[in-house]
Amino acid sequence: MSNKENNDIEKEQVESTQEQAVEVEAQVEEQVEEELSNEEKLEAEVKQEKDKFLRLFAEFENYKRRTAKERIELFSTASEGVMKTLLPVLDDFERALTHIEDDKEAEELRKGVLLIYQKLVKTLEQKGLKPMEVNKGDVFNADNHEAITQIPAPSEDMKGKIIDIVEKGYLLGEKVIRFPKVVIGQ
Repeated sequence: MSNKENNDIEKEQVESTQEQAVEVEAQVEEQVEEELSNEEKLEAEVKQEKDKFLRLFAEFENYKRRTAKERIELFSTASEGVMKTLLPVLDDFERALTHIEDDKEAEELRKGVLLIYQKLVKTLEQKGLKPMEVNKGDVFNADNHEAITQIPAPSEDMKGKIIDIVEKGYLLGEKVIRFPKVVIGQ
């Protein structure tokens, strides 16, 4: 074969090699693009799953906080029923003490009843019971007081104010278990 034929064959081979190289490059570029798009898809899925996880974690934290709060409230007001049934007994002690104070002959009886009353009050306070602060002359508030009756006010400045307190009100923790029963001026 002649040099010319060899050169032609070599040129053809080079051209075919170049064509093959271009085809291979195109295929490689397609594979790279596919890998990038797959990579982007996977990144998007990871982002989405991460978002779901964070939301679920936040929801779980809120649930834990809410149940802990409910549990604390339950413990603080668990004795509410017992406290409500003991309040009339406490009222009876207070009435007995006011009547015994009038009788000077029953001094020893008064001291005994007073000791029992103080012990009962102390025990109930340890369990979270607190009397509500209400004084004569305070402004009547329907959210905090229970009006039993209205009477004519003894003076103009006592209209709409508390004239008498019939029954004390009590709190158990921060919850009102009995509103004070009051008489207001009209």
